[in-house]
Amino acid sequence: MPIQKLQQEKEKFEALFQFASMGILVANAKAEILLLNNFLLAQFGYENQNELVGKKIETLIPGRYHSKHVHQRDHYIENPKPRPMGLGKDLYAVKKDGTEFPVEISLSNYVMGQESFTIAFVIDITKRKEFENAIHEQKEQLAITNGKIEELNDELENKVELRTKQLQDTLQQLEISKDELTKALSKEKELSDLKSRFVSMASHEFRTPLSTILSSASLVAKYVEADEQEKRNKHIHRIKSSVNNLTNLLNEFLSIGKIEDGKITANNLDFNMREMTASLCSEIEGIARVNQQIIYTHTGNEVIFSDPVLLRNVLTNLLSNAIKFSPEGSIIEVNSSVLKNSIVLTVKDNGMGISAVDQEHLFERFFRGANVTNIQGTGLGLHIVAKYIELMDGKIEFESELEKGTKFIITLNLNTA
Repeated sequence: MPIQKLQQEKEKFEALFQFASMGILVANAKAEILLLNNFLLAQFGYENQNELVGKKIETLIPGRYHSKHVHQRDHYIENPKPRPMGLGKDLYAVKKDGTEFPVEISLSNYVMGQESFTIAFVIDITKRKEFENAIHEQKEQLAITNGKIEELNDELENKVELRTKQLQDTLQQLEISKDELTKALSKEKELSDLKSRFVSMASHEFRTPLSTILSSASLVAKYVEADEQEKRNKHIHRIKSSVNNLTNLLNEFLSIGKIEDGKITANNLDFNMREMTASLCSEIEGIARVNQQIIYTHTGNEVIFSDPVLLRNVLTNLLSNAIKFSPEGSIIEVNSSVLKNSIVLTVKDNGMGISAVDQEHLFERFFRGANVTNIQGTGLGLHIVAKYIELMDGKIEFESELEKGTKFIITLNLNTA
């Protein structure tokens, strides 16, 4: 290329270099400044290039960053490639007089001969930072203003909510008063119905055992001979059975009253469940019908933590029903099982069973199945049983079919002392 042409290209390069609107410097592999344009001199407050040429580029960086920068520029020199510097970070440069200012720096490199050179493009972003800070302050001020507006809104909403709640509370109190009055009237009507049903039922249920007691007592008095003991025993048994029936009737009514008044609660304690159930089965056999058998089995731990009184009352009622509604010579099966988390008791008979229609009302107060109207009873027993099971935090279920018997299943949570 002719010398004149080379001179022209050189002048173009120098013009581009010197009149660029950003600071430009060139450094060698030792991070020594070799060349810089006039714009960069002005940026950093220097008067001529001799003040910077030959010095390390750390001269233009605040002292607190020197150690980190030496490591970073050595890493760049080992693997040079065009890239912006300090992505996501705030970069600062230092002027000759020590004043610091924010900058953006882009790096590039080239190789001439065997030597590598780095070009740095430096832009003073002081004005941009001022704008950004001003915008940030405006945002903060706006956030504060919005916060105050939200506080006022919240305060207003709280007042509205308070007034609304006060109104709702007043309406709720009125509803409660209305409900309490309705419940009181319903309770009074229910009590009146209960008294009427009790009088009607008692007049019938008490008459039969009392008549039996009177007639049997009169007949016993007539059997005075020694060889008539069997006849006396027969009537004595009828008297005992009738007295037991009367006692059961009274106990059921007393229990209903105590349950309704909340006077019965579960009192749990440790007791031997197998021994209690076996003893009860032996006692109940005394009122069993001819050739009826009660077969009891138990599996699992024997000692449990529950209410023995309530549990005994429940089993007594279920066994009494099984005897009453099963034929002579039948078998009644009782089983108790203590599992990992529960206690399961079952009472199964082979009696008359319960129809599908009657099953829906089985635990209702005073309810009696259509097929047992000729058998003595109050219709309170299973209602009381269900209430006792509820007090013991358990549940009662049953399986039944007409003429094929009934099985009651009681499940209690395995409590610990």
